[in-house]
Amino acid sequence: MLLSTTETLPGTSYTVLGLVRGSTVQCKNVGHDIMNSLKNLVDGEMDSYTELMDEARQTATDRMISAAVQAGADAIIAIRYTASEIAPGAAEVMAYGTAVKFA
Repeated sequence: MLLSTTETLPGTSYTVLGLVRGSTVQCKNVGHDIMNSLKNLVDGEMDSYTELMDEARQTATDRMISAAVQAGADAIIAIRYTASEIAPGAAEVMAYGTAVKFA
């Protein structure tokens, strides 16, 4: 599956199949939360949160790709990501884009 953040794929001919998306909701671990709060006091990177968000983006991407495969797509263009807190300690990460089929 070809993935692109560009709006078009220059030099290719394709049919737009429509929007595809994938999402996940991740929660913080209380133990990690305490350690990250301490790191925040000394300006350190919150490694466990960085890892958590990387995993969440990958899960959302994988689910978006699955939706594109089910639609018969060859590629996803105009890919975007969003993240939002939906409850204290819980964040949703969403990946979305346009599924296309090469001519």
